[in-house]
Amino acid sequence: MATLEIRTSEDDILRKPCRPVAKVDERIRTILDDMADTMRRTPNCGGLAGNQVGILRRLVVIDLNGKLYQLVNPEVVFQEGEQDGPEGCMSFPGIFGMVKRPERVRVTALDRDGREIQVEGEGMLARCLCHEIDHLNGIVFVDKMSRRVE
Repeated sequence: MATLEIRTSEDDILRKPCRPVAKVDERIRTILDDMADTMRRTPNCGGLAGNQVGILRRLVVIDLNGKLYQLVNPEVVFQEGEQDGPEGCMSFPGIFGMVKRPERVRVTALDRDGREIQVEGEGMLARCLCHEIDHLNGIVFVDKMSRRVE
């Protein structure tokens, strides 16, 4: 597996919407594995989106509480409630801010084998899913930040 370069705030690719993946094949599985490897080798990194590693495809990896999520073409199809909490991002090192997110979400996606799945997230998982899916749409957390925190 390869460690990919995480793009930072000055890179325009972070503001570009990612294109859907037409077919989940070995190339896509390799990218997902490389993204997961990069995430795990980067301190304090809990998730990555395709454009954060220079790939304009709708790919997300999240590692939360020892569970790895590898999502292709994820979309939020249901959201409920609200939470306001601190967020940071590997693409904006040293910046932390308060961001409002849904308390619960349901996401549809394809898994690494191209099967349709649903992921239900609450609390931190909901926050992570929304954060990474925003990346896929060219939206970064500083756009939604109500105030900076240290």
